[in-house]
Amino acid sequence: MAFNQPLGGNEMPRFGGLPTMMRLPYQTSPEGLDACFVGIPMDIGTSHRSGTRFGPRQIRAESAMIRPYNMWTKVSPFDSLQIADIGDIAIDTFDLKQSVKIIEDAYDEILQHDVIPLTLGGDHTLSYPVLKAIAKKHGPVGLIHVDAHADINDLMFGEKIAHGTPFRRSHEDMLLDPARVCQIGLRATGYEAGDFDWPREQGWRVVQAEEIWYKSLAPLMKEVREQMGNGPVYVTFDIDSFDPAYAPGTGTTEPGGLTSHQGIELIRGLAGLNIVGCDLVEVSPPYDQTGATANLAANILFEMLCVLPGVKARS
Repeated sequence: MAFNQPLGGNEMPRFGGLPTMMRLPYQTSPEGLDACFVGIPMDIGTSHRSGTRFGPRQIRAESAMIRPYNMWTKVSPFDSLQIADIGDIAIDTFDLKQSVKIIEDAYDEILQHDVIPLTLGGDHTLSYPVLKAIAKKHGPVGLIHVDAHADINDLMFGEKIAHGTPFRRSHEDMLLDPARVCQIGLRATGYEAGDFDWPREQGWRVVQAEEIWYKSLAPLMKEVREQMGNGPVYVTFDIDSFDPAYAPGTGTTEPGGLTSHQGIELIRGLAGLNIVGCDLVEVSPPYDQTGATANLAANILFEMLCVLPGVKARS
């Protein structure tokens, strides 16, 4: 079977009793692939409600109805790229710091191949070790971070590693190009008036949610594309960037977030960038029994596939 041909109907190939992402074939390594889906079933970095360890499983299940063609952009990533699901990383459920090391080592191995990984989370801690591996291959990257929270805390409950610290740690480790970092959707309450100022002091662009209420994101994304230029870009998308009306299934809901169509428009606005990796994090199925949050996450991941380098629209 060619890796770029999803199975038809509702047939789902399985590994470990679970459906694969978008009914794609399961492959034990990224060899020969242009892009691959990787699950990180982790929630030991969360600070409030847990449950994101079940995110990859539910996103895969809800992705079963995604069809091959984007009917607006006329893109099918499966026409252009070899894509498969390579399964989950076996983290240490009882040791967050060890899990961070396991994730970094796994991505070092994945990135020995010329492949773009798309990660199914899992809590946002995972972005830090993934970026460590990405930077080893590509150098400091531009970052497009879509989230309700800045995730730049120095400490959380005295810990340096948690889901609220990944981008402070990434900055300290010089994994990011500060002139090419943009955070979109930050909002709600904080601990101090200057909570969103630290990123600005590092030279990052911060777009708070209130700046884009009721607006098309096309003008913003044009500016973001100019900011990112031709260099490598990593995209990290926290599902809590959406308003809870669209994505209640997450551990840290915040009112006043993106609409579903703004999220889709945002990702479509990344077309043409040199994207070297993506993640979609913080889906917590226990808080959304309908599956709507995981369904939205799966569709955002499909939109990410549609803007990867090498994907071409039908003429």
